[in-house]
Amino acid sequence: MLRSLTIRDFVIVDRLELEFAAGFGVLTGETGAGKSILLDALGLVLGGRGEAGMVRSGRERADVAAEFDLPADGALAAWLAEQELPAEDGMVILRRTIDAGGRSRAWINGSTVTLAQLRSAGEWLADIHGQHAHHALLRADAQRALVDVQAGAVALAEEVAGLHREWQRLLRLQREAEADSAGSARERELLSWQLQELEALGFDPQAWQDLNAEHGRLAHAASLIEGADETLAALSEGDIAVCATLRHLDARIAALADFDPGLADVRELLGAAAIQADEAAYALRRYRDRLDLDPQRLTEVEQAIATVLDAARKYRVAPEALPELARQWRERLETLEATADPARLAAAAAAARQAFEAAAGRLSAARAPAARRLSAEITEAMQTLAMAGGRFEVALEGCEPAAVGLETVEFRVAANPGQPLRSLAKVASGGELSRIGLAIQVMASRDTAVPTLVFDEVDVGIGGRVAEIVGKLLARLGRDRQVLCVTHLPQVAACADWQWRIAKREQGGETVSEVTPLDPPARIEEVARMLGGVNITATTREHAAEMLGRR
Repeated sequence: MLRSLTIRDFVIVDRLELEFAAGFGVLTGETGAGKSILLDALGLVLGGRGEAGMVRSGRERADVAAEFDLPADGALAAWLAEQELPAEDGMVILRRTIDAGGRSRAWINGSTVTLAQLRSAGEWLADIHGQHAHHALLRADAQRALVDVQAGAVALAEEVAGLHREWQRLLRLQREAEADSAGSARERELLSWQLQELEALGFDPQAWQDLNAEHGRLAHAASLIEGADETLAALSEGDIAVCATLRHLDARIAALADFDPGLADVRELLGAAAIQADEAAYALRRYRDRLDLDPQRLTEVEQAIATVLDAARKYRVAPEALPELARQWRERLETLEATADPARLAAAAAAARQAFEAAAGRLSAARAPAARRLSAEITEAMQTLAMAGGRFEVALEGCEPAAVGLETVEFRVAANPGQPLRSLAKVASGGELSRIGLAIQVMASRDTAVPTLVFDEVDVGIGGRVAEIVGKLLARLGRDRQVLCVTHLPQVAACADWQWRIAKREQGGETVSEVTPLDPPARIEEVARMLGGVNITATTREHAAEMLGRR
């Protein structure tokens, strides 16, 4: 579960350090007080989208850190160990910063990580349902994904999509082979000849550099020999040799240093210069011994370089690009050879289709019971959400083989008794969609292993008795998970185990958000405010106390 959340310079939040409890908790307050900002901060540290506008005006960066209990199922612990991000003391610490330029950094357990790693860890720790999440349920892909999650078939669905892509790839190659077999044969012949030419060249990048260096030495051998001889004469072999002169001067200063220790530094420098001059002469002598005029070798090297340059000009690339060109040709030749036999490709495509259909069949078998279970559970929930007699169905309709499998997934609903089932996207009103969407989210969350569930104003569009039912539904969910909910409904707030009030205030000429944990008397006042607005009467307070007493 979420233990703490620290927020600095995020939107209108100056600095908040929040400690969370288990069970069902609600965040309440006036519209615009910043309730959803706290959840935005949590979403950011879980790997959500970040942008410069999240940084509080006039500040350099926004900083959010969250501390979670390590889930007991072990999956996250194993992933952290694999990523070399081990948790300590059973805690996972996530941190995210966004600077004023929009640049983001992320950490897990104190180690810098990528945003993808932060998002992966966050998926094990918390699940956030936004206030518009029910609108996503109108999309076919979202409906299919939800059913696959409920069926425990997400990995299988990805496998089916991959097998379908491979099958289609082989079919495409088969059609290309049948359509242009003669052209493919000509291209194979040309590529084969060109590859033989480059392979015979035996080009190697390091050998090419060595060859050019050798050419430079051979082409300038006379100048190198003349320069080496002249320098050697000056250093050690001439009448006035530098090495001998330095040694003499070193000895002279050494004798004088006996009278004046102030010459010690000079003596040390001269001694070092003499040693370095001797070493230079020795190294240059060895270099000169290896130098020789070799016109025949120079001709051989120039011919080798010319051969490489001719090949590079022929294929319009730099010499260094010849190996990459050969690699590309080799891959293309392998592809053409693979497509040279349409019959073999047809057999491979048939085998790929069989593999796809087998996996898709397993996916269909997994989806069917999940669809029936979800249909029954949502239909049952509708009866308590002011849609008595309504029905919900996850319809699986057979379709042509596709990346999604062998069937389409469609959510259908009949909001009132006697009405036919029709697509959720076509018949549900705004209020009905909110209630059905909330039921789906709660049911889906009930079966997930994520320990913290967050609902951001998902109760929009409901009220009265239905709101109380929703509150009790969330409270039941909070018995097994930590549930956080931003709400404007007193009926929902009254069902919570704990409650925070979010408010705005002026501080130093700026607007900041503050969070106040509410004790029982303060909860009565807050629920009364939610019930009665500006004018809170004794009757309103009594009603609020009664609602809280029914928890």
